[in-house]
Amino acid sequence: MSPDFASLPLWVSLPVTLLLVLGSLVVLIGAIGLVRLPHFFQRIHGPAITVTLGAGCILIASMLFFTALQSRLVIHELLITAFILLTAPVVAMLIMRTAVYRDLRARQRDGKTESNEVYPFSPDE
Repeated sequence: MSPDFASLPLWVSLPVTLLLVLGSLVVLIGAIGLVRLPHFFQRIHGPAITVTLGAGCILIASMLFFTALQSRLVIHELLITAFILLTAPVVAMLIMRTAVYRDLRARQRDGKTESNEVYPFSPDE
């Protein structure tokens, strides 16, 4: 089976190209946010959201491309997309909660706060 990439119809080539470009740009923006943002919670926020959307776009483009190329429905990418959509936000939330508890324990150990709040609210501000 030799794939002929030039014979793909326009109705497949155009969405695949747009989804690949969109997914790549979203992942690139997330990577730039990871490098440029100053604090941990800001750095984790960008990739947590953009990895989900970018990987979803790339996997849907892959599904469309191989479905048209092989003339049969290819759904492996849907399983991968569902797995990423379910696990990436949960993992990001768990990492952020771990950082919050780490900060809380460090403040309690240093004696800076007596409350159980990580970022105490003062009504004067």
